[in-house]
Amino acid sequence: MRRVRVVGAGLAGAEAAWQASRLGVDVELWEMKPQKRTPAHKADGMAELVCSNSLRSDDVNNAVGLLKAEMRILGSLIMEAADASRVPAGTALAVDRKKFSAYVTDKIESLPSVTVVRREMTVVPNDGVVTVIATGPLTSEPLAESIRGELGIENLHFFDAAAPIVDGASVDLDRAYFYSRYGKGDAMDYLNCPFTKDEYDAFYDALVTARTAELHGDDGDLTVFEGCMPVEVMAARGRDTLRFGPMKPVGLPDPKTGREPYAAVQLRRENVAGTMYNLVGFQTHLAFPEQKRVFSMIPGLENAVFLRYGVMHKNTYINSPGTLSRTYSLIKRPEIYFAGQMTGVEGYVESAASGLYAGINAARRALGMDELIIPATTMTGAMGQFVAVGGLSADFQPMNANFGIIEPLDHRVKGGKRARNEEYARRALEAANEIKKIMEETR
Repeated sequence: MRRVRVVGAGLAGAEAAWQASRLGVDVELWEMKPQKRTPAHKADGMAELVCSNSLRSDDVNNAVGLLKAEMRILGSLIMEAADASRVPAGTALAVDRKKFSAYVTDKIESLPSVTVVRREMTVVPNDGVVTVIATGPLTSEPLAESIRGELGIENLHFFDAAAPIVDGASVDLDRAYFYSRYGKGDAMDYLNCPFTKDEYDAFYDALVTARTAELHGDDGDLTVFEGCMPVEVMAARGRDTLRFGPMKPVGLPDPKTGREPYAAVQLRRENVAGTMYNLVGFQTHLAFPEQKRVFSMIPGLENAVFLRYGVMHKNTYINSPGTLSRTYSLIKRPEIYFAGQMTGVEGYVESAASGLYAGINAARRALGMDELIIPATTMTGAMGQFVAVGGLSADFQPMNANFGIIEPLDHRVKGGKRARNEEYARRALEAANEIKKIMEETR
């Protein structure tokens, strides 16, 4: 059956429809606007930007900048639209949101192989048509309920509570030390940041007075969840509360002194390569600049590079590891693909990239071809792999593009972080061009 159905015409859905049509299949693109809207959407066009108009850095040596460069190589409609509607923003790529949406809408509607269906999809299709579901974090309740039934209640999350993640290479090992509590388990799984009393008091005062992020929609009751309480709310219960909670120093002797510190923050290894560490128990609702300011006061994190800031908001996303493949297809029903933030990618560009990957392979499946695996040496492929595998933690959380998830280099690079990122980018763009050749040969 040379047909693909795409549900949702946001950034991921529009990109998926574009990629599928380029491979020569007929595409049916379902979009519930203007018949029905989510609380966040106001306009009728496709690829509506509901938050910022910035697609973040355009520097190829930045993770999301590299992702954009790969997408340009692979013929991304979203990147074409962004470049055509660009507004001045320094090294960032920002767009005129109305022109951006209009560009995407006009391009999609002008394709003779794409039929736009302006209706709500309320169930996960079961008619054999290869389908990409890209309905975003605000998926309508009927479809969300159907997805929940398809995946099982435990595999569809509606609350996003994530602790910050830092680049392991940016942790100061002259201050932090490897040790697993009470010496149990692999010592390399945890980095410990020890506090003196004065350091703890200064950190505590900064934490309880820091500015929190603005609440949106139904997020106003976030602090009532005891199981994922923001660290700043916990701290407000008393000066020593954290020392008996996530900053408990018991069983963590500092090798420099042989004694337990006054308090300690544990960093848990997030991936096998040890390129990423999360701040254990530090889910937070602080504004991002405040997280950078306050958490950089943690001994050993003074110069830490934050790969992901902590977030706490209501969000619909799949517990993807073991549920989705690295091409974003549903493992138990491979004719069903998911794309966008629902898969556990975070951000405009990341959502579009997942749509690109899913759209290519949905079309290939509809044509009876083998799936195209984009290697994890690219940011596009690394994101697909992260969604399929996750980290070492059983608690899967959405992730932005970052160099911590890309396949590590097989050689050392002199010159520090910038030189290392340049080598990542060189390798990734080389691989993206190889993928482009394969796509052109099979188109």
